[in-house]
Amino acid sequence: MALKPSLLYLLLLSSAAVISSLSHPPTTNVTTISPTHSPSAHTPSPAPTPKKPTTPISNSTSTLDPKQLRALQSLNIPISKDPCSVRPHVFTATACDSSKPFRHLLSLTLSNCSDDVALSLTALKSLSTLNTIQFINCPISPIRFPSELTSNLRSFTCINSLNKLTGIWLSRLQNVSDLTVSRVSITASGPSIILNSMKFLHSVTLSHTNLTGYLPKHCHSNLTTIDLSGNNLKGKIPLSLTHLENLVHLNLSSNSLNGTIPTTFGDLNALQNLSLASNSLSGSIPESLAAVPGLMHLDLGSNKLNGTIPKFIQDMKKLKYLNLEKNSFHGVLPFNATFIKRLEVLKLGENSNLCYNQSILGSKVKLGISPCDKHGLPLSPPSAKDSSDDDSSDSSNDEDYSNVEEKHHSHGPSKIVLGVAIGLSSIIFLIVFLFSNRFAPEMGKMGSVGYMPGQIKPDF
Repeated sequence: MALKPSLLYLLLLSSAAVISSLSHPPTTNVTTISPTHSPSAHTPSPAPTPKKPTTPISNSTSTLDPKQLRALQSLNIPISKDPCSVRPHVFTATACDSSKPFRHLLSLTLSNCSDDVALSLTALKSLSTLNTIQFINCPISPIRFPSELTSNLRSFTCINSLNKLTGIWLSRLQNVSDLTVSRVSITASGPSIILNSMKFLHSVTLSHTNLTGYLPKHCHSNLTTIDLSGNNLKGKIPLSLTHLENLVHLNLSSNSLNGTIPTTFGDLNALQNLSLASNSLSGSIPESLAAVPGLMHLDLGSNKLNGTIPKFIQDMKKLKYLNLEKNSFHGVLPFNATFIKRLEVLKLGENSNLCYNQSILGSKVKLGISPCDKHGLPLSPPSAKDSSDDDSSDSSNDEDYSNVEEKHHSHGPSKIVLGVAIGLSSIIFLIVFLFSNRFAPEMGKMGSVGYMPGQIKPDF
């Protein structure tokens, strides 16, 4: 049967619509809640991402000061003839001011350094206009910075670089407001020897540096971020930390801290992230935390905390991450299903005396803890065989909070289904239309029961 060109064209368009819908599936945002799975007691936070230096606004066309250009060249840093006017090299990033006739460096970032890179006192003196220095994956030997440079520095970052550092070396950076040292061994009797002389400090990260000693008893009131995670710090959490009205992020995880959580933590009105995981803290969760309005991340896992879990946690409207696993909590979990589903991460496992109310959360939820009996005590966990039978016989009634997917897109048929349905409908319509037009004359000649003249009708 020959198809008319116009109808063939329509048929091809419909087929193209189907192919297009199949090759461009809709995207969905899925949030997974995994409260029971934890490969380790505490997963250390990744190395901090260095802040990109702020490039000053400039309309100047002048080139870099020749002295500073020679200083960069003497460090064996791969650079262009004018570091201020071209895109940064893979190993070097710079930012310059707009002074004339020559511009001066304000920021210098060295990353993934080769073995040829070496610091020199003469070169660093010529680079004293720098207010930001970053070393990223540059395991080169450190030298003492000249006083002209240390007095100008406002931001210092060292991640997996400079081999070993000392507390005395870092303490000379007295004017920095942002200090980040991570995955570098620091020889010091404690963080106080580094921080006490830094009067303008706003953000400090000394993580995974093998620091020993105790937490500082006195901290500067303008601190907004403190990250001392992954060290060997010991002793109690000093009350001075709870007097920092501007503190937003506090991470003391993976140390050897003991004692109780200070009841004055509720005074930290600006606090959003609190991580005390993987220590030896004991006692209960202080009720004062209910007064922290913006707390979003609370990590108390892998400690020796006890008592009941306070109900006020359920009323913390902004909380998204909650880790209470691997402690000694007991009693009935005070959370309802609405609160649990609102969290992005919930970890409760390995609290052997903690249980949940089946009448509130259902009989087959998976939270890593046992259901309660009528006395509020944990029931014996079911055997593996019984669990398998239950799952296969009544899996439709399970409320698995250990792996909840919340799809943030509108319900209804997907774009793929709609595209296929529309395309196939169009093709069927065209085929019916073509056949009806092609065989209409012959159909009119059929007999009363739809047979062509000359055909033998069967006997019924």
